[in-house]
Amino acid sequence: MRTDSRLSRMLHVLLHMAREDQPFTSERIAEMLGTNAAVVRRTMAGLRKAGMVSSERGPQGGWQLACDLQQVSLLDVHQAVGGPTLFAIGSDRSNPDCAVERVVNAALADTLREAEALLLQRLGSVSLADLAQQFDLQCRKRGKRPRAGHPH
Repeated sequence: MRTDSRLSRMLHVLLHMAREDQPFTSERIAEMLGTNAAVVRRTMAGLRKAGMVSSERGPQGGWQLACDLQQVSLLDVHQAVGGPTLFAIGSDRSNPDCAVERVVNAALADTLREAEALLLQRLGSVSLADLAQQFDLQCRKRGKRPRAGHPH
């Protein structure tokens, strides 16, 4: 099963953008993420609509951070990139004739609802500023200066 990495990829981009005052072109972001610029533009559009980034066209244009890192949670970013389904676990049929399958479906549905609520709560409690602080700390531990937008 393929995982949806939009949240982690956009968190990655936003943290790099926070370290640089210059706009990031879609091509530069695509290089960082190992994807193509069209995918970047589609995904960044959700962040722009949520007010997290702004964009300018033209030779000096690109994407720039437009939010306060302290005010944006991981949940906000998750929702801006389309709020993909958190769990791929589910039932085969929603209204089965088999009583065992109905009991199993109900148990799974309840458990998944509880797990999703807990995960969404946790995502809402972590800000981009929290991640930026952890990034800076890791860089200092390694004796490196935090760099923005380098391909890796």
